[in-house]
Amino acid sequence: MEKKIPDREEAYELLKKYNKSEGLIYHALAVEAVMLHFVELFGEEDKEKWGIIGLVHDLDYEMYPEEHCKMTEKILTEENWPEDYIRAIVSHGWKICTDVEPVEKMEKVLYTIDELTGLINATALMRPTGISDMKVKSVKKKWKDRAFAAGVNRETIAEGAQMLGMDLDKVIEETIKGMRSVAKEINLA
Repeated sequence: MEKKIPDREEAYELLKKYNKSEGLIYHALAVEAVMLHFVELFGEEDKEKWGIIGLVHDLDYEMYPEEHCKMTEKILTEENWPEDYIRAIVSHGWKICTDVEPVEKMEKVLYTIDELTGLINATALMRPTGISDMKVKSVKKKWKDRAFAAGVNRETIAEGAQMLGMDLDKVIEETIKGMRSVAKEINLA
């Protein structure tokens, strides 16, 4: 059977089927926006693919946190999604819950920005102006405070930036820009 290339609407419906938490939906929308920003930044071709992969990357997290990435792989295989979509999504859990290493640029971006969007989100929530005028230094200040957003794996972010061959500050700056594009939708305006 031929693999089915999902469109954005189908991906969003699937996300909502497995996720009821507003916070997880906001995170998915933030990651999607950042992936769309990076696809433009890098001049890559398949914009919709990057966005969809960002949107559904945590598909299984709410219902199956102990089987994160593994259940997404199962669900998307049953939905007949293409292997490269599934592999990219599973690779964001590298060294955490999977042994699938990010190798494609898209996979490396997802691996890097997944945790980073969480740190930026938490930082924005502490600011009266949210993300609208946030600077890299605000995020870097919170980065150093390990008690702040303690669940965010800073080593993963740093390693991802290195894999991308980008300066960490530049990755943070571009991630902020991507999240800014959906600030209203993710309640950070």
